[in-house]
Amino acid sequence: MGAVAALHMVHCFHLAGFPKGLISCITCKGSEIGDFLTMHPGVNCISFTSGDTGIAVSKKAGMVPLQMELGGKDACIVLDDADIDLVAANIIKGGFSYSVQRCTAVKVVLAMESIADALVEKVNAKVAKLTVGAREDDCDITPVVTESSANFIEGLVMDAKKKGATFCQEYKREGNLIWPLLLNNVRPDMRIAWEEPFGPVLLVIRISSAEEGIHHCNASNFGLQL
Repeated sequence: MGAVAALHMVHCFHLAGFPKGLISCITCKGSEIGDFLTMHPGVNCISFTSGDTGIAVSKKAGMVPLQMELGGKDACIVLDDADIDLVAANIIKGGFSYSVQRCTAVKVVLAMESIADALVEKVNAKVAKLTVGAREDDCDITPVVTESSANFIEGLVMDAKKKGATFCQEYKREGNLIWPLLLNNVRPDMRIAWEEPFGPVLLVIRISSAEEGIHHCNASNFGLQL
């Protein structure tokens, strides 16, 4: 999706009259050309969007200025005075748009104990209405990018199941397509509480204070948060 969007963007620049070669778009596997581009003497600035690969890029780039937008465990903290209907609608929008394959998607909901049950009920009802299928059918949830990504997500989900998370839906997967899943009663000892699934799995962790929610966010290994 990102590659196709970039190709269309460059095409628009050409249609607008930009000279050919002023803007170029190269699509390929990062493992095949990433090092060449990163270390090429003609490159004087690198803007990079990805995950842990950013560490390798920063090491190889030398003194070239870097701008990085890497992975995140973006949190939504919900306090007890929140408008539950409004919050639920925005959690669905933030948590499941683009099939959750974007770095700024809501990945974890930190909800006050007093409103957690009501919030989960509202969000769960909206999850049930999400459409699942192929990209060309304009569904809400479409296949994740690779089989390895789907396997990674499944590993996080199974770890949460083993450790006692509440599944609001039955876990369902066909190839790279994973149905949207809401996990309730997630605890800090579960991998999914800290790792980024980058797929249609949203979790709810119950907190007793705003400070507890902030502490959880600050304990993350990721710098990218909401």
